[in-house]
Amino acid sequence: MSSQWTADDVPDCSGKTVVVTGANSGLGYEATKALAAKGAHVVMAVRSPERGREAAHAVQDAVADADLTLAKLDLADLDSVRRFSEWFHDTFDELHVLANNAGVMAIPRRETEQGFEMQFGVNHLGHFALTGLLLDRLRETEAETRVVTQSSGIHQNGEMDFSDPMAEHSYDKWAAYAQSKLANLLFAYELQRRLERVGEGGVLSVGCHPGYAATNLQRRGPEMAGSFVRKLGMGLANRVFAQSAEMGALPMLYAATADDVRGGSYIGPTGLFGMRGSPGTAASSEASHDEDDAHRLWELSEDLTGVTYGI
Repeated sequence: MSSQWTADDVPDCSGKTVVVTGANSGLGYEATKALAAKGAHVVMAVRSPERGREAAHAVQDAVADADLTLAKLDLADLDSVRRFSEWFHDTFDELHVLANNAGVMAIPRRETEQGFEMQFGVNHLGHFALTGLLLDRLRETEAETRVVTQSSGIHQNGEMDFSDPMAEHSYDKWAAYAQSKLANLLFAYELQRRLERVGEGGVLSVGCHPGYAATNLQRRGPEMAGSFVRKLGMGLANRVFAQSAEMGALPMLYAATADDVRGGSYIGPTGLFGMRGSPGTAASSEASHDEDDAHRLWELSEDLTGVTYGI
């Protein structure tokens, strides 16, 4: 890996179909733009079609021949996830990369349509269901395919609370976020193990994290809590400490496209404290490699979502 790997180093993606969740802003938008510039057909899976259209127009302004499809996907509603999957199966015969990127961070306690705590429901369960419903397309595609799941360095603080996974009895917004990001890695690693067990070497499962990148993600929690002061503080921290969304998207792009990425890898910035810099292999917490917790989470996720993988 070049020590200065950039979006220009993304290999040619002509003929490839990529799904990016949360493609209308931040890391998802930057990844969409970079992949489109390399010839990929990018399915922009977004909760808000209006914001999605604005983002698609911006990508097309930046990349003249961008090949994009806009599709509605609300990860907080499993019915929406199923509708998206059905539409995708009707529309596309191949899927080369599924980028599980969308997420919410440190918000006041809310619930999804199915009654799951919002951060666990969107960040983990929605993507778990989506991946399971699209796995056949990934396995059928005549090329190496990848599932890339966006985690966070904050997963290091995460603990799986199987006695109260939805934080119904005690809710701390940062603890809930950290648990959801730990769940992302437990899922990514367990998916790779299960694929290997059934001899499915053509599909790779890879985790990644953006470091500290300036996106809208930091703003939404203070907005939902009605805290102008915290929103101002987050904005100031972004300007002083964070790297750009373009840089923050590089680990996801590297995980999705680089030739030397192996299944079960964790990709993140290699610079200051893993918060900024060019992408490369990163280390994740001991808890993220707990196979008993991964198995338990998998069974819980299948039970809650009704989506089974058959592997």
